[in-house]
Amino acid sequence: MIRLRRKIDKYLIDWKNSINKMPFIIKGARQIGKTEAIENFANNNYKNIVEINFTLL
Repeated sequence: MIRLRRKIDKYLIDWKNSINKMPFIIKGARQIGKTEAIENFANNNYKNIVEINFTLL
């Protein structure tokens, strides 16, 4: 499946390569691909993944 590149992809790579890492908090409108972008980044860059979703219902 083809995936569209988004601005967040560059931000995630820059965050991964930074020396002094701070928490990376992703906020934004619903259903624009935040979760998909983060899952794609994690699967391509890390062996193990822990997902914590603070979604309020």
